[in-house]
Amino acid sequence: MSVILLTIVLALGWAAATGSFSLPNLLLGAAVSGLSLFVVRQFVSSPRLLPRAARFVGLAWTFLVELVLSALRVARLVIRPDVNAHIRPAIVAFPLTAKTDAEITLLANLITLTPGTLSVDVSKDCRFLYIHVIHLTDRDAFIRELASGFERQVTEALR
Repeated sequence: MSVILLTIVLALGWAAATGSFSLPNLLLGAAVSGLSLFVVRQFVSSPRLLPRAARFVGLAWTFLVELVLSALRVARLVIRPDVNAHIRPAIVAFPLTAKTDAEITLLANLITLTPGTLSVDVSKDCRFLYIHVIHLTDRDAFIRELASGFERQVTEALR
């Protein structure tokens, strides 16, 4: 992304945050943006910025879709009159391929924010993430789905 385009986007963000789209405020936002971009110029000129942003957008989209689907699944489970007969809670030891603390933390938080799942703990050697699932029918399918979905996108977005 060019520095000029990024300056314009940041100036518009400045104006939106301050609530005033007047010319002096936009110019002030552009000045602050330009100065900020000058300070971090080695990171902004990197050609990886746009693909990385696209990966974060993809991760956010996957999270939103999974949020809606899991909310519907949990709602369907708890609406039934015989709730206890249909719920099969479990704690799953999910083998991590994520290596950094940031990757593991983001993955654990996304799992916790999704209805029906809760990150419980990370093993001391950071090889497993323990997840409580409100309804588990197939452990291997759950692990495959999580590994190919959230975990893959988290590691791609942060690397």
